[in-house]
Amino acid sequence: SLEGLSAFGSLEELILDNNLLGNDLVLPGLPRLHTLTLNKNQITDLECLLDHLAEVTPALEYLSLLGNVACPNELVSLEKDEEDYKRYRCFVLHKLPNLKFLDARKVTRQEREEALLRGSFMKVVKP
Repeated sequence: SLEGLSAFGSLEELILDNNLLGNDLVLPGLPRLHTLTLNKNQITDLECLLDHLAEVTPALEYLSLLGNVACPNELVSLEKDEEDYKRYRCFVLHKLPNLKFLDARKVTRQEREEALLRGSFMKVVKP
């Protein structure tokens, strides 16, 4: 349970890996949080999560979502490939432009520029 997390307003790092967290994840305002890992949870709605994080974690610089359906790569599904992952990164950087690291990989200048130009078009929609 994330109950009581609001008492830690000065929190800077939060590791929530392997907690069966889903799309109903609600974090309190954490203005100093710069590192958040949500690896191996049950998050499927990427846009909803990113909009929420943009609102409650303005200082976020490091985010990891590996092992969630919302993070399309070979770890989650054999149907996903590197192009799916690149589109995902572009969309995440469009929504959270201050990130320096995403999924343990440094954000490059080229990725940042791509996100500015095309990030809004990289949303992955479910058929």
